[in-house]
Amino acid sequence: MIRGRTEGANRSAGPGAFSAMIPERHLETLRRQRDELAAELAKPGVVAQGALYRRLVADHGRLQRIVELADRRAALRREQEEARGLADDPSGDPELRELAAADLDRIAAALADLDREIVEAMAPPPESDARNVIMEIRAGTGGEEAALFAADLFRMYSRYADRRGWRVGVIDASVSDIGGYKEIIVSIEGADVHGYLRFESGTHRVQRVPVTEQQGRIHTSTATVAVLPEAEEIDEIEIPADEIRMDLFRASGAGGQKVNKTESAVRLTHLPTGIVVQCQDERSQARNKEKALRVLRARLLDLRIREDAARRSDQRRSQIGTGDRSERIRTYNFPQSRVTDHRINYTSHRLPEILDGDLDELIGELRRRDHDARVQQALANLVES
Repeated sequence: MIRGRTEGANRSAGPGAFSAMIPERHLETLRRQRDELAAELAKPGVVAQGALYRRLVADHGRLQRIVELADRRAALRREQEEARGLADDPSGDPELRELAAADLDRIAAALADLDREIVEAMAPPPESDARNVIMEIRAGTGGEEAALFAADLFRMYSRYADRRGWRVGVIDASVSDIGGYKEIIVSIEGADVHGYLRFESGTHRVQRVPVTEQQGRIHTSTATVAVLPEAEEIDEIEIPADEIRMDLFRASGAGGQKVNKTESAVRLTHLPTGIVVQCQDERSQARNKEKALRVLRARLLDLRIREDAARRSDQRRSQIGTGDRSERIRTYNFPQSRVTDHRINYTSHRLPEILDGDLDELIGELRRRDHDARVQQALANLVES
């Protein structure tokens, strides 16, 4: 309801309409926050605090941009008042009044653009967008066909990562009898990975004739994808040793030299939450434990994020989907060479290209819709402030 009221206000307003929606007291609050962050950044030793320093720099940069835009708007408003005085002066020179009237049109358009920029700057993407991710792909309904589809999704995201110059590393995998994946967990590292992949969490559905089908009937199978931002030092995801049970077992393999003859595979159970993570990809027990801890921290951070989001349910409804793994987000229909994203009613008939990693158009549209939703939320917040 809030969003509808805000959109109605935008449609009925003319140039500079955002100005009335941005209270000066709100901008002054942001200016004070900018100054406080600058003071934090000036403290001795903060540079050495890694993730905290990067967070402070990013937040200060965002607030600094808003303040600079606000200062430019204030200067334009002063110019607008001067031009209005000249244009409304009945005793003034007619030519000068005409020039002042033209200036008023120009300034009004510039103010409208500035106000829109300010609102957009007030609706930044989540801090986690800059992070690396842990991606978990699991076969759902459909048996071996679902496992093959999970493998197709892994290949799709791997190809997309290659296009963007990201690094993909397998943490753990469980291979099906005919070469699919019952489950595969990977890390993806690079620039703004979570900002692009966070929309992929949910249930993916495929409609096609399985390789195991003898009569040519189309089957529907599913796989679930979870995209977890990697935990960083600043998140303070502390896991006391007495809250973890570690079990060792012998890694499974394809036979021959690939079978690990020592108990190097690691399974971690987080006792307070019941979360279980295992890793057997490395021959070293220490490396497997290190990778399993990365996944466990990411899952605990994801749990915290979801709990926070549940407390902000109104805002959550304004986002592109919920990110819930049970939410059906996309269908890949092979007979029609069609991919449909159900959250945004987006359809493409470029299924082969998309499965080959050409996700730019699809993810770009999701990012644009998410940006628009955040701007509308920022406007709603301003209307209520």
